[in-house]
Amino acid sequence: MNRLAEGSDFDFIYRLYMHPVINPWLLYEMMDENDFRPIFDELVAKKCLFVYHSEEARIGMFKLVPQKYRNSHIVYLGGIGIHPDHWGEGFGSKMLNEVIGLVKTLGYVRIELTVATINAQAIRTYEKMGFKNEGKLKKYTYLKSEDRFIDEQVMALIL
Repeated sequence: MNRLAEGSDFDFIYRLYMHPVINPWLLYEMMDENDFRPIFDELVAKKCLFVYHSEEARIGMFKLVPQKYRNSHIVYLGGIGIHPDHWGEGFGSKMLNEVIGLVKTLGYVRIELTVATINAQAIRTYEKMGFKNEGKLKKYTYLKSEDRFIDEQVMALIL
């Protein structure tokens, strides 16, 4: 199940974004809680940050960022993460199925995302869900902590 993130989700979201295995694939560099708080508050205020959960626990997160004007039929899917304690349990596909259902309900026609070209597992999951490769963005993301750039693959799903 997914729901909009709320203030009480801060610890879970912060720990997921800053998890050393997950952080390199996400937008924000490692930072302390005080620096992350305004980012979290902005995402919650914009109602674009979601928590994916079971009956028992929070499992993952994602962002849906609507585009505007002539692109208002598009939503960007980002900040996708499943907590490593739940890897290998099929939650990635389950969460994406729910995301696709939510996006359809909201009336969007296209879901876009970018994924590091070296993140083969994520690319396979997106392809399994019907996302298609639309190109590569060279040196798109800069990992300051590693002083290197990574290429991103643009993927989209037409609903």
